[in-house]
Amino acid sequence: MKPRVCVTRRIPEVGIKLLREYCEVRYRDVMAPMSREELLREIRDADALYCTLSEKVDKEVIDAGKNLKVIATMSAGVDHIDVDYATSKGIYIVHTPGVLTDTTADFAWALLMATARRVVEADKLVRAGKWEFSWAPTMMLGYDVHGKTLGIIGFGRIGQAVARRAKGFNMRILYYDVVRREDLEKELGVEYRPMEEILREADFVTLHVPLTPQTEKLIGEKELKMMKKTAILINTSRGKVIDQEALAKALKERWIAAAGLDVFEEEPLPADSPLIELENVVLTPHIASASHDTRNRMAEYAASGMISVFKGEVPENLYNKDVLKIKPLSEVKII
Repeated sequence: MKPRVCVTRRIPEVGIKLLREYCEVRYRDVMAPMSREELLREIRDADALYCTLSEKVDKEVIDAGKNLKVIATMSAGVDHIDVDYATSKGIYIVHTPGVLTDTTADFAWALLMATARRVVEADKLVRAGKWEFSWAPTMMLGYDVHGKTLGIIGFGRIGQAVARRAKGFNMRILYYDVVRREDLEKELGVEYRPMEEILREADFVTLHVPLTPQTEKLIGEKELKMMKKTAILINTSRGKVIDQEALAKALKERWIAAAGLDVFEEEPLPADSPLIELENVVLTPHIASASHDTRNRMAEYAASGMISVFKGEVPENLYNKDVLKIKPLSEVKII
């Protein structure tokens, strides 16, 4: 018997094709995320759930999945899943680390450059027919990137990839992480600093931390007031890492110069968010990993990890390795 898999929403064809080769797939071929009610209904007889970060897989959902053996998420982060509870129930969780690293780092730089040089504002000005002079000495002045100080908070795969790109801009690179990476400091030309020092010294601060109880609202009013008035804040990690209300106030009152945000406390960003009215913030709809190549790799990686579990093999993208002690692979092998 093939394992029964519930796929919550439309994914790239390469992923669904691989799943159908090995599994009985119930595929919701719709771009919008699955509603809570539908998720609770569809998971009842599923052996596996293939989800995205838009679906909250908490205790209620896990308990509803009486036959649930694997959760595959098409994301690197797993903050939308109750990992501890799933692990206690012997449920394997696979995710997509690594494959989106460079694409996300590229996009952090896209946000940084667009924000520093006011690209979005300039585009709007031209489209609105407000470009009055071919060139003017004080028109649309932004901030240089080359030779400046970059502060990276969170020095995992993506933070390191951002640092590699910064070397080409001849920047001074500071980083903070809960684990100091002395082995990489010389190789990448980076300096370790406490977070407070980075906030005070950096011209650009870019966030690359996972969302945990320790990192929620890591950047609030106190931290924003530490930053330079000319500083720019970039976030491609998770929206709740920043106190969004404090950031809107900081941007409006010019505690900092600008921000580039791809993630938000609530997604989609509500139409009445004060951020939308501000010119000194670039807003994008959670698309840091949204390239054809990367999303294809993510879809395939999550699917292949799930299939490995059902074959009784340890997938390289297994997130909760402790689950092996609770329920051995021999007990979840179906294929």
